[in-house]
Amino acid sequence: MTGMNKPVRHIAVFTGVLVLSLLVRATWVQFVRSEELSSHEKNRRVAIASFSQPRGNIIVGGRPITGSAETGGDLKYKRTFTDGKMYAPVTGFSSQSYGSTFLEGVNNKLLSGTDDRLFLQRTTDMLTGKQRRGGDVVTTIDPKAQKAAYEGLGDRTGAVVALDPRTGKILALASTPSYDPSVFAGSSTKDQAAWKALESDKSKPMNNRALRETYPPGSTFKIVTAAAALENGLYTDVDAATDSPDPWIMPGTVTKLPNQNPNAPCRNASLNVAMQNSCNTVYGKVSSDLGRDTMRATAEKFGFNDEVLTPVRASKSVFPKDINKSQTAMAGIGQGSLTATPLQVAMMTAAIANDGKLMKPYMVEELRDPDLKTIEKHRPEQLSQATSPDVAKKVQKMMEDTATKGTGKAALIDGVTVGGKTGTAERGKDQKNLAWFISYAKTDDGSPVAVAVMVDPDDSVPDDEISGGKLAGPIAKKVMQAVLGR
Repeated sequence: MTGMNKPVRHIAVFTGVLVLSLLVRATWVQFVRSEELSSHEKNRRVAIASFSQPRGNIIVGGRPITGSAETGGDLKYKRTFTDGKMYAPVTGFSSQSYGSTFLEGVNNKLLSGTDDRLFLQRTTDMLTGKQRRGGDVVTTIDPKAQKAAYEGLGDRTGAVVALDPRTGKILALASTPSYDPSVFAGSSTKDQAAWKALESDKSKPMNNRALRETYPPGSTFKIVTAAAALENGLYTDVDAATDSPDPWIMPGTVTKLPNQNPNAPCRNASLNVAMQNSCNTVYGKVSSDLGRDTMRATAEKFGFNDEVLTPVRASKSVFPKDINKSQTAMAGIGQGSLTATPLQVAMMTAAIANDGKLMKPYMVEELRDPDLKTIEKHRPEQLSQATSPDVAKKVQKMMEDTATKGTGKAALIDGVTVGGKTGTAERGKDQKNLAWFISYAKTDDGSPVAVAVMVDPDDSVPDDEISGGKLAGPIAKKVMQAVLGR
């Protein structure tokens, strides 16, 4: 018997090791990897649970612009969208096959009812036999302004962003061409075909041009260059002559910086006259004289070189670092390697309109639980003092003179003080120029709206018809009128 003890002992030890390893593995799977496995994209039970009840809603102007519809399949409910194309840059999509983006993605847990802040609600619902419910996302979007922006762009490629400069509220966020997120919200072959068609569409309807695409902002950037000149004491009087030859040869080159209108009175023009006539020679030389570091520091106070969360992430707008004097001149007129999102262009307009104070842009007013109780409310937040109130008021004067006497007349509204600035941005060979327009309106209570409009014209628009005033200005006016209720 004793001779058998050794093999039995070996077997017992081996069996013990196996049992221990099984226990360790079970513990690892159950506790350490439980979250990863339960949320794994190939876990069908997770998908079934996620779509087993109606989703919470995204609210605009007090009304839901989303809903839920029964599918008849094991993924019981799919997302529906009201005016889906108009609101897609705000809502993003929520799809049984392709996940979720933008407000649908950022707030997915709240909308689906799995947010930790809904724990007590879920527990109460479970005890009373109610199905799980999602919370709501209440946006800052003004439905009339959104409609004016979307319909103003029409069948053109472009983007509109409207802000309340006093708070940072995003009042409108439009991008065209757009898409209806309802068409691929399910998991059928029809939904998959719709997704593939949108992905292969050369017009890129699923690109969010307002937040995620960057462009040369052209002459709209001259408001930042003007602020830099005044803030740093290069000039103090906006109506005094500047040292601005015309023609002006850019430093280190033999290249003349051209003015868009060769007959404009740009030679030694004041900052104000140069703003009204969009003189490249004046603002290019101002930027070059100030130097890249001063210009970059000013641009960064207006929001450049930083990501913005609205809470949806916006792409970074870039004022370049390693540039020479002639490249700095080009950056000062919104060209060269300077790029900006339409959101950023709206932010710099809003900062000037708000006496130099730049507020953080946001599009969610509050989050609510299924019983409409507030669980999180946004508080307006200052990002920076982009420029002093005195300098901001001087730039406002120039923008208001540009609207009444210069290239910004398209935005004028009877009985309202309006500041405006056009921009025509060049993009190199075989690409049409971009048409920009920025504006703000003033009331007795400060400025309730600042707008940036970008239109990317197609080949049907003749080159001599491409200007911010013609293509983008009328859209900016309609959006401001919608906000003002006029």
